[in-house]
Amino acid sequence: MADFLTGFAFFLVIEGLVYALAPSSLKRMAAMLPALPDGQLRLFGLISVVLGVGLVWLIRG
Repeated sequence: MADFLTGFAFFLVIEGLVYALAPSSLKRMAAMLPALPDGQLRLFGLISVVLGVGLVWLIRG
């Protein structure tokens, strides 16, 4: 459980940095999201999941 909470805390730190350091870029990216096809968003999400699991496996293994 501690690992999960640590991971969530790092997620919040990274999200906060994006909002604090590049708010205008974030707004532009969010405005472009509706124009992207669902399949492309799904693919990006799946790639992110695989990379995240792979990194955890490498770090914890």
